[in-house]
Amino acid sequence: MPGMAANSKIFEYIKLPENLFETHFLEWDLPINNESLEAYALRMTKKIKHKNPILFGVSFGGILVQEMSKFIATKKVVVVSSVLHECEFPTRMKFAKKTKAYKLVPTSFFSNVENIAKYALGETATNRVGLYKKYMYVNDKRYLDWAIKEIINWKQKEIPSNVLHIHGAKDKVFPIKNIKGKNVIIIKNGTHVMIINKYKWFNENLPQLLTA
Repeated sequence: MPGMAANSKIFEYIKLPENLFETHFLEWDLPINNESLEAYALRMTKKIKHKNPILFGVSFGGILVQEMSKFIATKKVVVVSSVLHECEFPTRMKFAKKTKAYKLVPTSFFSNVENIAKYALGETATNRVGLYKKYMYVNDKRYLDWAIKEIINWKQKEIPSNVLHIHGAKDKVFPIKNIKGKNVIIIKNGTHVMIINKYKWFNENLPQLLTA
């Protein structure tokens, strides 16, 4: 499951041994009016046709697969560039939750891809905006409003023990200093988009991690 508003092309460089894994990609659907993240996650599980799958999610997709795993049996849940507990959110997100400041973002904000990239990636470099243009899947304000609200207001009081957490040491969206889990795998120089630019690490290490 890709990150907020992104498509499954973010996994284009991830190559797993075909004799061991069968890969299936999920894409974001538009949320139904007033749909909760829990209800959305349940709806997304209907797209999974195999028993005991490995769920793999990046950023907001990492949050979503954790919610999905509450409805179906899984062999493993892998979360990349994301959080496992609401306490791991950065201060700006906690402030937005407390003050409901996320509701004040104007509609025009979402008409600019650069602004979406800044919000989604937490970075302003031109090449990051270019990445977002390439991998952006949903540019619907209704979806973006919903996604930001659900991310900011996500409630998870305990760090799950059955989740494999992979995180970048230089992630600016979810800074590593806030990550509390003891079993997190930290990728040196990894950023929030390391699923794209650190794909060699994933290709070399995922097979063993997924079968462990």
